Amino acid sequence: MDQTMDHSLIESEREYVEFLDETDEYKDRINSLITRDGIRLMININDLRRQNSGRAKKLLENTCSEIVACQRAVKKCIQNTNPDFAKTKHEFFVGFEGSFGSRHVTPRTLNSKLLGNMVCLEGIVTKASLIHPKVVCSVHYCPATKKTIERRYADLTSLEPYPFVGAYPTKDDEGNLLETEYGLSVYSDHQTITIQEMPETAPAGQLPRSIDALLDNDLVDAVQPGDRVQIVGHYRCLPGKKNGFTTANFRTVIIANNVQSLSKETGPSFSEKDISMMRLISKRNDVISLLTRSIAPSICGHEHIKEAILLLLLGGVERQLTNGSRIRGDINLLLMGDPSVAKSQFLRFVLHIAHRAIATTGRGSSGVGLTAAVTTDMETVLYSLLYKYKWIQSSVYLPTGERSLEAGAMVLADRGIVCIDEFDKMSDIDRTAIHEVMEQGRVTISKAGIQAKLNARCSVLAAANPVYGKYDQYKTPMENIGLQDSLLSRFDLLFIVLDKADPDSDRAIAEHVLKIHRYRGPGEQEGEALQLHCATHLLTTGADPLTIVSQDDHDDDLDGNSSRRQEEDQVYEQQNEFLLPSRGRKQ
Repeated sequence: MDQTMDHSLIESEREYVEFLDETDEYKDRINSLITRDGIRLMININDLRRQNSGRAKKLLENTCSEIVACQRAVKKCIQNTNPDFAKTKHEFFVGFEGSFGSRHVTPRTLNSKLLGNMVCLEGIVTKASLIHPKVVCSVHYCPATKKTIERRYADLTSLEPYPFVGAYPTKDDEGNLLETEYGLSVYSDHQTITIQEMPETAPAGQLPRSIDALLDNDLVDAVQPGDRVQIVGHYRCLPGKKNGFTTANFRTVIIANNVQSLSKETGPSFSEKDISMMRLISKRNDVISLLTRSIAPSICGHEHIKEAILLLLLGGVERQLTNGSRIRGDINLLLMGDPSVAKSQFLRFVLHIAHRAIATTGRGSSGVGLTAAVTTDMETVLYSLLYKYKWIQSSVYLPTGERSLEAGAMVLADRGIVCIDEFDKMSDIDRTAIHEVMEQGRVTISKAGIQAKLNARCSVLAAANPVYGKYDQYKTPMENIGLQDSLLSRFDLLFIVLDKADPDSDRAIAEHVLKIHRYRGPGEQEGEALQLHCATHLLTTGADPLTIVSQDDHDDDLDGNSSRRQEEDQVYEQQNEFLLPSRGRKQ
């Protein structure tokens, strides 16, 4: 069986060598790798698929052995190109990119059918461990015999099934003591990160799922908590152990070979049609008014608050000064007012329309939950060694107890919006933790031996009630608000919303609500505003908003008795116009 495996490995290696030698692009990549003193060659799987579709299919389905053959082929090509450079590196690696089709997954869509395959995973980094050295090859010197011994090691995460010795030697075969030459030994960096599915893609009412990814060598520290990443790697399961016995519950991980950080800023792609339509709508004199009416059209009034939310969604201009300081472009908004004045409705609307938004509440969040937490990793590390394709030593599990960073809500919402409801219910200590985030756009951690700075460049939209539950007009605004001056100074806009006992205002609100529920479908919005999906595309992806609303439509909508509206097909029973409530009627 070993001879069959060796023959298959040699055949695979030969085909990969042909692929690298016959393609001029990869010859240039190898020369560039030698120039920049790198160890990882990036291969586009689409190129391999065009030249050798069978080998590309085997690479996706039998990733472990195929990557070993590909890495051997890369090393052989580098030796043929520059033998001196090949001698300076202990090992070379490959990374893959391109189109993965059905293997382009999220932590939620990973299943047992993909075990052993190569997958492309997208998610957000929520946790990153410390970097640990892992011994690959140790060199030992025997003073008695004046001989040197070299030993190679591997664990369950290793790809190459070479014959390895299973124990770290302290004596040679004759019982003489050995001294480890640490300077001649070879080590590799090792790091574990946790990838969680993106909040905007998680189903409503369900907890987001996550999976661990193992980074080695040049991939370590490529990302940090809060980054949105795309990882290509080998989806693999590791056996579990409980009370010294192996269990049927396996831990699944992804052994990464390529890590790419996705753009943190919303970077929509505009077609020529999109650009022409944007130019057309920009010529209108009521662009701001149109977008303002499109913000929560089901809420009656509050035009100034809607305009402020529009500005918050669009954001300002961030500036990086020459001295290294940063002037934030994120707008922070606080809604302070009586109950039942649609504060929470504004927050829900922003959660639906914003490209990246995370919701939390004052009672359900803490300071570390909003920023970042230092956790102790009590997970175990697996040590197993190979010898001639067989495990010669039982798995040993040791608790690591290491410290790691776990990103909070504001770090996960980097380049987005954090909506905090019941802001007044938070404790003063927890509110103090977000001072730095709201002004500097980052989280600084200095505890448990960890010194780190995490980006949290997000806008804060908060809603709160006055100190006494209802706004007391006989007290000053500061007495009603009850928040610290240092926190209020970080809010660019503060609105005090009062529930006044005004019959005309109450009647207008009642007519507005009745009109929406009686004469509009559940998915329809007011005719004067952009529909919800159009406003979302306009503010986030730059999609064409004029497919629904054009200049002519806008002019017609301003006229409530236009002939065009009367000629539209009615999907509901025709109503008598004399029975409809009148906006101008007063009692």
